[in-house]
Amino acid sequence: MISHMGNETRRALVLGGGNFAASAWESGLLAGMAAAGVDLRNSDLFVSIGTSGAVYPAAGFVQTARYCGAQTLEINLDPSLGSTFFEESRIGPAGKLVPEWVAELLV
Repeated sequence: MISHMGNETRRALVLGGGNFAASAWESGLLAGMAAAGVDLRNSDLFVSIGTSGAVYPAAGFVQTARYCGAQTLEINLDPSLGSTFFEESRIGPAGKLVPEWVAELLV
């Protein structure tokens, strides 16, 4: 996630799990990120890599980011449950697709 605050660019990596403890951790992480000035609602780009797209609150991140104007990309071995919320989905092994995507960004 990349968030802009004035002229300052902030980046955050959000890692998630698939149980209640992980969901609680993610909620706390979001609160901590917001306190540090990193807000999903101010993101220009949201990328989800390797997830089922089924566990909240993380499963709702794409909807929030897209609603607020962020470009959204899913990179996953199979389409996730939330694939329809992404502007673009790249399906295949992350080990191949992520380096290709990063190379496109750097051109």
